[in-house]
Amino acid sequence: MPIENHQKTEESTDDNFPSKNLVKARQLLKQVKTVSSEILVKVRINSKINGKPFYRHSWFLTGLGFGLGLSSGIVGINYGMEKIDSSLPDKSELKAILREQTLTIKAADGTVLQQQGEVTREHIKLEEIPDNLKKAFIASEDRRFEQHNGIDAQGIIRAFVNNLRSQNVVEGGSTITQQVARILFLSQEKTVWRKLKELRLAQKMEEELSKQEILERYMNLVYLGSGAYGVGDAAWIYFSKSVDELTLSEMATIAGLAPAPNQYAPDKHLDIATERRNTVLNIMQEEGMITSQQKQEAINETLVVNTNLPRRLQVKFPYFTTYVQQELPKYVPADVLAAGGLVVETTLNPTWQEAAETAVDKTLKNKGRWQNFKQAALVAIDPQNGEIQAMVGGKDFTKNQFNRVTQAQRQPGSTFKGFVYAAAIATGKNPYDRYLDAPLIVDGYEPQNYSESFYGWMNMRDALTRSINTVAVKVLIDVGYQPTIKLAQDMGIKSQLKPTYSLALGSNEVNLLELTSAYGSFATQGLHTEVHGIRRIFNRQGNVIWSAEFKPQRVLDADSAAITTWMLRNVVNNGTAGAAQLNDRQVAGKTGTSDQSRDLWFIGYIPQVVTGVWLGNDDNRPTWGSSTSAAYAWREFMKAAVKEMPVEKFPKLPNLNKHKGTIKAEPIKPKRIVNRSISTNDQTSDESYSRRRSRRRPSSYQEEPQSNYTRRRRRSYRRPEETPSRRRRSSGSSSQSSPVKKKPSTSSTPKPSWRERLKPSSSSGNESQN
Repeated sequence: MPIENHQKTEESTDDNFPSKNLVKARQLLKQVKTVSSEILVKVRINSKINGKPFYRHSWFLTGLGFGLGLSSGIVGINYGMEKIDSSLPDKSELKAILREQTLTIKAADGTVLQQQGEVTREHIKLEEIPDNLKKAFIASEDRRFEQHNGIDAQGIIRAFVNNLRSQNVVEGGSTITQQVARILFLSQEKTVWRKLKELRLAQKMEEELSKQEILERYMNLVYLGSGAYGVGDAAWIYFSKSVDELTLSEMATIAGLAPAPNQYAPDKHLDIATERRNTVLNIMQEEGMITSQQKQEAINETLVVNTNLPRRLQVKFPYFTTYVQQELPKYVPADVLAAGGLVVETTLNPTWQEAAETAVDKTLKNKGRWQNFKQAALVAIDPQNGEIQAMVGGKDFTKNQFNRVTQAQRQPGSTFKGFVYAAAIATGKNPYDRYLDAPLIVDGYEPQNYSESFYGWMNMRDALTRSINTVAVKVLIDVGYQPTIKLAQDMGIKSQLKPTYSLALGSNEVNLLELTSAYGSFATQGLHTEVHGIRRIFNRQGNVIWSAEFKPQRVLDADSAAITTWMLRNVVNNGTAGAAQLNDRQVAGKTGTSDQSRDLWFIGYIPQVVTGVWLGNDDNRPTWGSSTSAAYAWREFMKAAVKEMPVEKFPKLPNLNKHKGTIKAEPIKPKRIVNRSISTNDQTSDESYSRRRSRRRPSSYQEEPQSNYTRRRRRSYRRPEETPSRRRRSSGSSSQSSPVKKKPSTSSTPKPSWRERLKPSSSSGNESQN
């Protein structure tokens, strides 16, 4: 393109000299000429040379023109420099270490989980890069790297001559510093204005950064073909090695790629790549970087290529990394996200994550096939700080990206009872307060127990252990909707909770993440910290632009939390969650099963970790399983997670006689309650045992020792839930079937479907299972 046309093109773009700048320069030059003329007019010149005033002689006019041209040139250069400087990045931005439009997500231990954009898999420190590899790049790209200040005039002339001789581009004229400036801050367009900015940027970078810092950036940023950004990627992609495993021959090959990666790529053009390697080795020997013997040995070495896909295309734990990307807009402005160059440090524990995926796979294989559930989800949280340690959102991300930890809204079933009983304890109730488990109809709503049997009088702890539905509804009536809903929401439930009787049995849909996070508030003695998966976010310069500073909030008094945990421990030790017991640790938690076993839950915790498990089907089909399977998956994960973790115990049970309420109950006033007596067919053989236990109320209560759990006992806990499942499987009947024979219905009105019973406005509600 002719210079005139080129200038016109540049004037039409924002990135080039605008026409306004030329106008200003001309105006400034005109002012200089005007001042000079005025000075000459004001000075009276009487002397003459050869009959003429000296200012009429040609030599004077020539000198005057040269002086004016020189001064105007200096003014123009200064103005141009100021214009260039004003268009360059701020001084603080010159320390950038990443390209724009990139995103790197790392685990808590620094492991790279996912990358987007033109970014290297790992940033290698300069001291970790072999000396010969550094020398090879300096020899190939910038021999006088240590001597110049960002611009090397000798290098430009030498490159021009060498390229002219070979009639090909064999040597670049840009210094390493110029290349770093172009990579980080400029486009690849070939214009004079871009080149001027590159030169000026190189000078400024040399002022702000050391040679070592510049070289480190270059060797991690330079594009080396086949998707390789930086020497670490190139070593892996071309030779399946780390940089410290490369031979001198391979180092020279990688260094030779920089001028024309596609042309010199050894996986595409091995012969050309070999010639280029030899050229780099010759330069290294000429510059005294290696001996002639080293050069010859490297030249004699056969170049063997062992290719691999770029590591930056690999994604580890995609359910979690996708969740992190969805969370980023909460913490980073949209313009910062759009600019990119971010590094996100997450909370994920890779060891735990692998254990979680193994536990989910094992459960789906061993339980899912014959219990008719095809999906599973698991999340583990540190309740002390709200950090997500592991997240498995489903069976296979490549086939279905739906995250069942964060996106699936499901009925929690009896797991919600934990909040109902915690609210009751917080109002001042005693876990030994007694309720009658008997047929109940309240304002047309009739809760049913899973076994469709009734146990008579029992205390709240036993009712929670056996997951008795009628008692849970009666406790909710005594406590009230609003105190229960507020406590659940303060503890971490974000989903809408509607004030209906079926609330006590988990009819309102929630997701696994919020449910697990809320149970973590029990583990921390009533303190809740916002659940999150991001610790820190870094910008291109490596500076922290956001860090997690979530403070724990008191949501439940410590005594009420300790009492609730004591009750939930009994669920594991003597109730429906026996399969979750750990040999050397105290465990508390609650199982849950929605109508027709569509959702199988277990949320359990130890003092240091809370973990939630969900099993089911995306299309809401019934399963043939029980919440015991969820407890099994929980235990499989926790056995691996706690291997290196010190054993901690829950707080001792407070003195119940001195316990006082911290929230005010707002009892519900039903319009109509129908209490029916327990018939012989309804009452179980355990009624007398339940009554005897409910009468035991010593003056002070101490924490009961954890019972030993045997295989025989574990099988006994499975029978209440698994027997109906087996019968459904063999007979093909619905999940309403029970081992206890139903009484004939006295009404001709058909029983409403489970969907109708779950509607908050309906007179019927959910028959939550254990």
